Amino acid sequence: MEFRHRDYSAEAKLFMLRHDRAETHPLSAHSSQQANIADDQILQYDDPLRADDSATVSSFYLEDTENSPSIGVPSDSAFLSAEKEWSSFTRFMTQRFPVPKLVSVTSVSNAIIKVGKTHEKSSTGMHSEELEEPQSITENEVKVINRQYYINRLREFKDELIRAWDASDRVTALKISVKVTKLLKDTCVLQFYPTLFVLVTDILDMLGNFVWDRIKRKAEFTEDGARICSLPDLHLVNGCFSNPVEPLYGFCGERLWFNFENFKIKDICQNAKETCHNWFCKIGAIQELLPRIYLELALLPCWRFLSDQPVVVTQRLVVMARGLADPLASAYCRLYLTHCAHKLPSCDVGVLVSCVNDMNAQLKHFITAKETDGSTDNKVLLVGVMEPTIEYIIKCMFKNVSQRELDRTLLALGLGRNMEISQCVSVVLHHILKELAVEVVSSNAMEFLQLIDHSNDSSFHQFMNYRLLGLRLCEKRPPVYIVDTLVNNVLKVIAQNESLDEYLTVIDAYLDTVLQNHLDSCIKTILEGISQRSCNKEIDENGVLSLQSILGKLLSHYQSVEDVFALSHFLEILDLLVGRPRSVIIIDILKMATRNSYIRDPATIELLFEISQALNDSFDFANMKEDDNQPEHLLSRFVQLVDFGIERERHLAFLVECRGAFGTIDKLKETLVHSSNGLTVKALKDAKKNVNFVKACIAFSEVTLPSISTQIKQFNLYLETAEVALLGGLISHADELIDSAISCLHNMEIKEGSRAAAEAELLLSSIQKLCSLLVMLPGNPSHGSVHFPKILVSFVTNVPWMTPRMKTGILCAILPLLAACSQNRLPYHADKGVLWGSNNVFFGDSANLYELVSLSEHIVQNLVDAVLQESSPAARGAMALEACNSILSSFTIKDETYAICSKLMETAKLCMNESNKYLQSTFHLLEKKSQLLVKG
Repeated sequence: MEFRHRDYSAEAKLFMLRHDRAETHPLSAHSSQQANIADDQILQYDDPLRADDSATVSSFYLEDTENSPSIGVPSDSAFLSAEKEWSSFTRFMTQRFPVPKLVSVTSVSNAIIKVGKTHEKSSTGMHSEELEEPQSITENEVKVINRQYYINRLREFKDELIRAWDASDRVTALKISVKVTKLLKDTCVLQFYPTLFVLVTDILDMLGNFVWDRIKRKAEFTEDGARICSLPDLHLVNGCFSNPVEPLYGFCGERLWFNFENFKIKDICQNAKETCHNWFCKIGAIQELLPRIYLELALLPCWRFLSDQPVVVTQRLVVMARGLADPLASAYCRLYLTHCAHKLPSCDVGVLVSCVNDMNAQLKHFITAKETDGSTDNKVLLVGVMEPTIEYIIKCMFKNVSQRELDRTLLALGLGRNMEISQCVSVVLHHILKELAVEVVSSNAMEFLQLIDHSNDSSFHQFMNYRLLGLRLCEKRPPVYIVDTLVNNVLKVIAQNESLDEYLTVIDAYLDTVLQNHLDSCIKTILEGISQRSCNKEIDENGVLSLQSILGKLLSHYQSVEDVFALSHFLEILDLLVGRPRSVIIIDILKMATRNSYIRDPATIELLFEISQALNDSFDFANMKEDDNQPEHLLSRFVQLVDFGIERERHLAFLVECRGAFGTIDKLKETLVHSSNGLTVKALKDAKKNVNFVKACIAFSEVTLPSISTQIKQFNLYLETAEVALLGGLISHADELIDSAISCLHNMEIKEGSRAAAEAELLLSSIQKLCSLLVMLPGNPSHGSVHFPKILVSFVTNVPWMTPRMKTGILCAILPLLAACSQNRLPYHADKGVLWGSNNVFFGDSANLYELVSLSEHIVQNLVDAVLQESSPAARGAMALEACNSILSSFTIKDETYAICSKLMETAKLCMNESNKYLQSTFHLLEKKSQLLVKG
């Protein structure tokens, strides 16, 4: 076989694309007319994954969003939504207060829970004592029972009530209801009370449904079964969610119309009225106040059969609830009253206002009562258990309220024009602030601030009310003319609080307002306040989260990291953070520092290096998953963007320092090698080349490279560094680097899997680059010009994981390398031809040429074998064409060469369609070459 003589310069000119001058530069700016057209055609798209900022709701109500009522939704759907809201609320309430396994109960509960069976009595001649159970045990006696047993007994009571009702035993059903309701008198275990309330009211709601259905049936049918009219089910008359007018049919079959929402007493027959009146008489006979109120509330919708104004009954029940002395029992009683009042067609907001005012007065008296040892903790726990009732009632009070009703409601609550004289306790004020429309809070921000200042009691932390006001003001900015005064007043008040955690909580809420209005003096005051309170004080988990939020907002506000570092006490405050919050803020700082241009300020570089070390210490990068590589990427990006300008020695010293600090991060070590090679190239471009500095950079890369664990990345970096060394004329360094790169190949292993094909393609591309690099390397006379190609061939033939496809690609890259090394002039040179190439060292040496030809023949034989080993016909055909083209471009056409190429073409024809363009072009090339053979 004989290498083909190549004139690379002539070939380059022959195949060069034609150059025509363009009228306009392709990268020039568009004309104004084009820009206007483009602007007019801008389309707006909604991101389906972006949450609506205005739709900030608690997770408590989130699950019901899809079912919430809207315009045009039938009343059934609206009711189901309301019922789900109550169900979600009660579930949330029970989850909020976990119950211990053992429950302490007084004799009130103990006597009822111990009853095994309910004694049946006739309904005739029933008197009030039949509904009461004698108490033979003193009420102060406390016993402990199992929680699950208690709950199971309540479920048994519910089953007994259902059986009694199915057996038409109304007396027993009512007695069971009374017994169950009496359990709500027992407030011995505060945290168990919400669970008890939910279980008991579930039974009462069931009884109310039973009674409504019974009376409704009597109103719809005569004693002989004839239909009088059709009334809605209980849920269809619930809280203004009634159905519209629907057709009904009278006695003679005529079509009637009946308004379900506004049916009157005159539409109800006497039998139904008597039955309803009888039920309320039985309830009125109950002597104890709490069971009587609860039972009447359970049957509250039934008052519609006796009164056209059932809201009057609700007002009476509000007054009756004032007779309950126990704060917890009365609070939950009013909660049930609110729930049941919404079952009426219309609910008077005044009823809810009265409930809130009564609870406020009761709490005020309870809180200001003389404290005894341990009573403070009990008060805090009691208010905490009562809080859900206040929250729910106030939420209902402000729901869908008109502006006129809102003004009257605030006036009735004592929050009119003179808010500062209001007697609102802190916990009530908190939920009023939470549920009020944001427009009202924003326009009356100063008044609410004064109100918070005056309502400082133990029912709720005052600083939490300050925080809530700040959060509400973030939803809608207050008037500009009061912002400065508002913020300064808040800062003056909170400055008196020495608690770091409380200070941070309040500041976090108002910082958005401060930043939006550019109150720079306030920012300085805030940071000084944090710094003063942080001395020798520990910060709890909530304080850490607030501090993280504060620092995050500051980072989002400023444009450059230099501005952030210039803030007084910023770095000192950053040191207060520990753990993950500290890492999050450092990541945000690095994002800010690396999102724009190069980092050139030495002070900024030093500070970023210090916080990067802290981030490095907080992560185990050696065991980090690939999905969590953001910190690793940011650290590498920081090192990449550092630029000391002409002070390259200082830059190299920085890279050495980074290698010592971040030695466990592979990606960062790759960046260090890239940066070092970049410094080398910059130094070589200078008029005065600093050879010693270039050698130092190459040595830095040589020392860093062996520690990179990913073999293929290490291989590529060896090639990059060798290329830079060649550019600098450091032949011995390049020779050693390429030798190390080839050693990497022998240690490499591509495992089977989804990424194996991509890794194989990447490795093949890198080896092809190595072959192109070897063209410039003059070679070592002691080893010969084919030293490295021989090692590559050995690698291809001896590695067990080498596939035929990959083997063909590598061998097809080595053949042009050997052909180029045999030429008088190389296709390209390092350093513009100043350095000698293999043509200068070995050209004319017959022994060298023989060695090149001999190795080429060996490669061609291996190439043909690799093609035939491929199992896939399509891949085998493509490999055959690739091998044929490589041979034709490297060798002069001879009989031996033509025979090999013809064999490869036959293989390709068997595996590919004859119309394949690659096949046709290769066939034409072979035919053209064969004509030269005939002429010769």
